[in-house]
This record gives sequence, C-alpha cells and structure tokens, in this order.
Amino acid sequence: MSTPPASPNGDPIVAAPTYLADISTYFRPDDIAHMAAKGIELGTYDGVKQNAFSILAHTSPPNADMPPDAAGKWSANRWQTFKNWILAGYPIGTAPTPVVPPPAGAAATRLRKDVTTLTDAEFALLTTAFNGVMARDTTAPDGYFTLAGQHGLPKAWCLHHEDRFNPWHRVYLREFEDALRSVPGCQDVTLPYWDISTPLPDRLQHPPFDQYVLPADPGATVHPPVTKFFPYTTKRYSAAEITQNIQDYSVLEEIATSMVQSLWGAYNTNGYQDFSIQAHDNGHGSTGETMGIQEVSAFDPVFWFFHCNIDRLWLSWQTRAAATTLDGFRTRLAGQDDTWLKAPLPPFTSTPDQTIATDISYDRLDLPSAMEGGMAGAMENLTGSIDAARTFSFRSSDPVSVRVKGINRLNIPGSFIVTLLADGEPIAKRFFFQPNDPQRCETCRQHGIINLDFRMPQDRLVDRTLSVRIDVPGHSGEIGTAFPLSQAGNPTVNARLLVGEAQP
Repeated sequence: MSTPPASPNGDPIVAAPTYLADISTYFRPDDIAHMAAKGIELGTYDGVKQNAFSILAHTSPPNADMPPDAAGKWSANRWQTFKNWILAGYPIGTAPTPVVPPPAGAAATRLRKDVTTLTDAEFALLTTAFNGVMARDTTAPDGYFTLAGQHGLPKAWCLHHEDRFNPWHRVYLREFEDALRSVPGCQDVTLPYWDISTPLPDRLQHPPFDQYVLPADPGATVHPPVTKFFPYTTKRYSAAEITQNIQDYSVLEEIATSMVQSLWGAYNTNGYQDFSIQAHDNGHGSTGETMGIQEVSAFDPVFWFFHCNIDRLWLSWQTRAAATTLDGFRTRLAGQDDTWLKAPLPPFTSTPDQTIATDISYDRLDLPSAMEGGMAGAMENLTGSIDAARTFSFRSSDPVSVRVKGINRLNIPGSFIVTLLADGEPIAKRFFFQPNDPQRCETCRQHGIINLDFRMPQDRLVDRTLSVRIDVPGHSGEIGTAFPLSQAGNPTVNARLLVGEAQP
C-alpha cells in the first residue's frame, strides 16, 4: 500500500512514535465508545495493538471510512505516524513529561487540606466531628467503632495487594467523611491529610486524635472469635521514631518512584500501583504499633489522615499521567486486563471504574513545578524484560531491582519485615501489611504468593555479599522475631538490571 501524500495542515509525522506519547491520543472518547459497541477495543494499548492493521486500513486517507464523521478523519501524517508505530513493533513508551499539569478536581465539591494548615476554627470543627462519631453506639452504622471495623475486625472488607486497593480506600474515606459530616454543625467538614514527608503533626498527638479506646470486642462476632484485641487502646510510635522509620523503610523513595510511573501496572509486577502499595505498607509499619496490625489499624485515628494522603498521592499520579478520566486511565493499563474495573468493592455499591473521576480535590497535589521544567516529573517505564521486537537500553544511572520472589505470606503470622543485608548489614527493608492469620482472609488466600522489590543504585550492591531476612514483629519463636525462610515458601532472589525502550 502506498503512503498517501501528507497534508500541509495535518499532524506532524512522528518518526518514532509510542503508544503513551502519541497513539493513545488519536482515539476520541466517542470513537472508543462507538467501536466498543461493536466489540472492538480502542481505549487500551492491547486493544489498539490487536486491531492495528484493521485501524490502518479503515483510516487510510483519502477514502477512509473510519471515523465516520468528517471532523474525525485522520490526516495523512497521522496515518503515517500510526504506520510507523506498527513498523517499530508497537512500542509502549513513556507518558509525556508533565510540565504544568492541568489542575485536578475541576468539578470538585469537597476540598481536603493539609491538617497543619487548618485554621483554629476549622480544626475545632474537625475535633467536634471526630468526637461526635466516636461517641456513637457501637452498633451505629455511622459510628467510629463500626466504620473502623470495616477495614479490620470484625468485617475485614478491605482489599490489599490487588488492583482494587486504591479504589476501595477512596470509597472508604468518603464514607467516613460522610459520617463526620453527619454530626450536627459539621456538614461542611472534610477529612484532612497528613503529608507523610513531614513529621507527625502535633495536632494529631492530642485527644481525640492520639488514641482510641475500643468500647467493645471487635473480634467477638468473628467465627472462630478473635479475643486478643479487647480490652485494647490503640498505640503508635513517637513522632521521632516515626520519622526515623519512614527513612529506614524508604517510604518517600517508594512514593517518588510511584509518581513517575507511566503505567498503572499490577501489584507484584510494576507500575504506579506496585510502588504505591509498597509505600502504603511501609507507612503502616513506620507509624505502628497499632497501624502495623491489620485487624485494628483503622481504629487508630491517624489511619484516616494517613490514608487521605495516600488518596491525594493517587490523584497526584492520575493528574501527572493524564488519567483523571476513565478513558485516560484505561490508556495506562498497557498489558493488563481491565475487567477488575467492573468488579465490586464490598460492602460498597461502587465499582472501581466509578472512582477514577472524583469530585474530591486537595489543596495541594504532588506535581512538578514550572520552575523545575517538568524534569522532577519525567515519567518512566522500566521493567525486568521487554519484547525482543523493540529496541531497548540499559543505563548506568538506572537502579538495580532486587526482587525477593515467591514469599508464601499465608504461612507468616501477621505483618512482617523483609530486610536486605549487604555484608551482614541491613541496607534496605520492606514492611508487608497483613492479618495475623492470613489463612482466614479471602483476599490473602487469592494472592498468597507475593514478591517484594528493592530498587537501589548499583554501587550499593556490587562486590558485596547479600542475604535476606524475614522478621515478624512480636513473634515469640525460639529464635526471636526471625522467621525461617524455609517456612515462608523458600523464596528466591531475582536481581536484575531494569530495561527500558530505547529513546530516539
């Protein structure tokens, strides 16, 4: 087939196009919806790749029959760019570097703020709302005991280490915020966030935010009953310990890595969600003691401020990655099944696809500034392997990924710590957040074998003797907190240079 002549008014021809930077922008929401009704997927990388030759044929100028409207017809240059993409082996590429991203939450109805920036009047109202919710009966559906119990004991609805993690918690935060707003006089309250890159605010170290005394046994109605959490008062580490733990668990590094991922990805694989969940788990372990125990973590009032920040970070990534709409989000699912977007979020009536576009906004998102020229937000797509049909590169500045692979979490009694040692000295550690009896958790059983990744500069590993250790806080085994690797599924270590598509 000969190439049609380029139109002087057409799009510029891109010699080395990628899906994320170029091709994903060629399909309008109406095009995607129209073809989806015919069973043809144009909203995802996999769908466009699968239908690439048909798309090329139907969009060929000057006699294209798709898109059907004159305004949507492709120019000769756009058609040639799409052809170039096919010839190059369908490269995914990276999302465009955001310089000054559009503001999030254009249709926002609720503004959430940094807890440290609340005026005295706003903080007093928040205090009234928390006291009001905490004072409600243990059986009240909008009471603190019931709401916190949805996450751990007794309901354990929460979804961790899987695709629905961020959507589930976004809905959960809104339900809790609605309960705060139902307290008389508090109808305009919004849940603030604790920016974990800053020390634990003093405001959260005084009643009613410093602790919660459980008024009833959260495990009494579970079968078989769980009795170790009554009587129980929540506890957390000191502000200084939390700051040190956040550093030791590399929480801020995990957040920074998550923010520059081009793809949503999958937990245990790559992409935003993998690093986001690791940052979440490490944050729980950093804040402890109660926050490190899944059964009761949501009873610690700091849980809500911590998770509000997790949601703020997700919205920050969505904004960076042009994924604040469902259509935009689906373009970031390259190589990933999207059926989970329609899966339930029990006990809520929402589904994940309904959480992507949100009317919640934040007073500040983590976005690269104009002064930085966008370089702080340069997006990446580094993986352990790549299709041989694509050109690829290794860079000396790229990190090494050390993956502790095949950990059988179901044999480990509670949240645990995986430490990477070099010459016998700890150089990195990861906290994995789970129930004390993961065998009883349906989500845990479905994702029983997990991996934990350590990304670090090459010079921290080369010419050193490496080893791995698993510890379970509070474990009373004969060798202390250490947990035998043989009982954790005999995990392996996979050390690899990360590879990316070569840039033109």
